[in-house]
Amino acid sequence: MGYIERNLVPGETVVYESRLHWIVLVRPLVVGLLLGSIGLVFVIGGYEASGKDVSYGGMIFVGVLLLTAAAISVSGGLIKKSATEVAVSNKRVLIKTGLISRKTIEVTLSKVESVGVDESALGRMLGYGDVIVRGTGGTTESFSRIANPEELSRQVQGQLGIAGKHESGQLSA
Repeated sequence: MGYIERNLVPGETVVYESRLHWIVLVRPLVVGLLLGSIGLVFVIGGYEASGKDVSYGGMIFVGVLLLTAAAISVSGGLIKKSATEVAVSNKRVLIKTGLISRKTIEVTLSKVESVGVDESALGRMLGYGDVIVRGTGGTTESFSRIANPEELSRQVQGQLGIAGKHESGQLSA
């Protein structure tokens, strides 16, 4: 898993990995499709009209700009999806977002008070939602549009149960 696996502390193992759901690609793809379609019309129209002794360089230029904007929109969505890592380890809940500028959230299991899942009706049907981790001291970390959010929540709860048994001496290390 890249960043998260490279930044585990000694004795820490990843027990569950997740990613952003494909739903995060819908908006960039729709925007890219619309801009790309309009851009293609401009480019084709500009080339067809340029053979009629009239210069349509501006039309072609606008079309190329729209095609470029479409490519940037789609690329941005793909980068966002692929550059986000979510994991539960035997010691922490971790999320890393970003490629060039990076944001990481790490919540130690001993500091987790509760875990909640927020799913819309569409999210329940398609299998995505937000996972909210509440830490001691009132800190709240939200993991948005995560694939299989209930499973992520179950994994955190499971690790909290295991950690609690270790602390109470019910399990031997």
